[in-house]
Amino acid sequence: MVRLLPLIVAVPLLGAALLVALGRHVRRAVAETAGCACAAGSAALAVGALVLTHGTAVTWAGDWRPHHGAGVGIVLVGDRVGLGLAALTSLLVVAVLAYSWRYFEEPPRGHAGAFPALVLLFQAGMCGFALTGDLFDAFVFFELMGAVGYALTGYRVEEPRPVQGALTFGFLNSLGGYASLLGIGLLYARTGELGMAQTGRRLDAAGGPDALVTGAFVLLVTGLLVKAAAVPFHFWLPDAHTVAPTPVSMLLSGVMVELGVYGVARVHTTVFAGPGGIPAAHFRRTLLVLGVASALTGAVMCWQQRHLKRLLAFSTVAHTGLFLTGLALMSDGATAGVCLYVLGHAGTKAALFAVTGILLDRYGSVDEHQLHGRGRGAWRLGLLFALGGLALAGLPPFGTALGKALVEEQADWLPLLFVPVSAVTGGAVLRVAAGVFLGAGPVPEERPGRQETAGDEEKPETGGLLRWLPAPMITVAVLLLAGALAVGTIPRLAEGTATAAAAFGDHAGYLAAVLDAHHSTPAVEGEWWTGPGVALGLLSAALAVALAVPAVRRLLPSGGWTGPLRRLHSGHVGDYVAWTVAGIGLLSALTWW
Repeated sequence: MVRLLPLIVAVPLLGAALLVALGRHVRRAVAETAGCACAAGSAALAVGALVLTHGTAVTWAGDWRPHHGAGVGIVLVGDRVGLGLAALTSLLVVAVLAYSWRYFEEPPRGHAGAFPALVLLFQAGMCGFALTGDLFDAFVFFELMGAVGYALTGYRVEEPRPVQGALTFGFLNSLGGYASLLGIGLLYARTGELGMAQTGRRLDAAGGPDALVTGAFVLLVTGLLVKAAAVPFHFWLPDAHTVAPTPVSMLLSGVMVELGVYGVARVHTTVFAGPGGIPAAHFRRTLLVLGVASALTGAVMCWQQRHLKRLLAFSTVAHTGLFLTGLALMSDGATAGVCLYVLGHAGTKAALFAVTGILLDRYGSVDEHQLHGRGRGAWRLGLLFALGGLALAGLPPFGTALGKALVEEQADWLPLLFVPVSAVTGGAVLRVAAGVFLGAGPVPEERPGRQETAGDEEKPETGGLLRWLPAPMITVAVLLLAGALAVGTIPRLAEGTATAAAAFGDHAGYLAAVLDAHHSTPAVEGEWWTGPGVALGLLSAALAVALAVPAVRRLLPSGGWTGPLRRLHSGHVGDYVAWTVAGIGLLSALTWW
């Protein structure tokens, strides 16, 4: 199975190169078919490696293995969490390319392969990031992912708003990338190694951490938290979602943000979790503060939005906070719950963006107020959107509910955060579903003096308004939601996730597997649904409905108290850079003291 690891990354890279080289000479249907075939091939390799690999698969490029503990070779590490993320990424890319089949208006003449080539590059960057065992290569894949993300966000380069959103995305993520590169440089200066396992072993041998190691950790994690859109590094995500094509939004919130969360956990577990790294109490405090802040900020801002893509973007910020809070517990059970939560969230959020894209292409808007009552005849879309809202809220047996329940059971106070945040984000989606597809409640009135990002300026991405629902687009949305449901209904998946989580948190086991070829697979019994977990899921779903009903009837307060928080999201890059610098200071304080 070790031979499959490079192919998971190489297949989409080669496919992108072929599409760039030959895209000017083939028809659009051929280019899109080739893109889907390459993405599906990589997905098959990732799923096959995940199913057939027991323990940890390690591949040294060119067979450049470490000698006497020192190494210069590039290593790919396929543990079950990394392979699971690579498989999730690849399957979601296949869904996005299928959703995009003849979806966009005809691309520029001579560039039929441009969009699928960019998506394949995005896939290669994300899969490489999930599988690499080398800090510098993680940065390279990180930047490949980012650079392609900027291009995809500003894909409609002839329009000013996508270009502005892409520049904000690019500027802030590049700033985070430079911080990570500086942190990697500091670690290299201290240890003389770039491999995660080698660096971790050198730090362990050196004893307790000092200011240099702490500074390296803060800088390295900064870039990953920017990618994860954690508060206060999150400002780029809503702006990017507002202008990005719908398939791109499916990837950004469906898997790229989650890769940032994975990166934080991976770097700490492999490099900084030993005696020479960051004390567990400091790391726990850091994730806890950022997680709670992200969850609450994202939930409040999600509820206040009328631009549907922006609403969904802030719900991603909120759920990122829940993921970070779960990882802050630093227990195998919580990590397993977060993994299942991520799987369910990916399918749910991608499906909600898919439905939002269909609304845009059928009615020419993603503005909740302008769409009020216009979707009465599209009952299938309304059903999918409402189910997505209930899944976000944590309704059993969706995978989001199972992951949420497993994390909540790790600490008595967690439901006080998870239940209301899930209810608010799910309730915001249900409010939109009731207003748009049922015409419930009065038509929303404009509020003078309130600055809001509306969705009435968005243009259809199909070149004209759709008269019917395209089968590929709605089929993809259905399958994505079905996948989110399957995560919570397949016991074997939960068992495998529990084993993967136990191995993921084993610092010494990772070092032994990579450097000493000593593989061990812990036997862990997976958790499943419990009475309290089901009850908390039903409670959060009921609260979501209870919030949506009076909101549709305009019986809830307008939320004027959130004005200062809304004004922080100004859209000015300078403001966002200032918050990023403040975030680095906050990270330093939380990690050091």
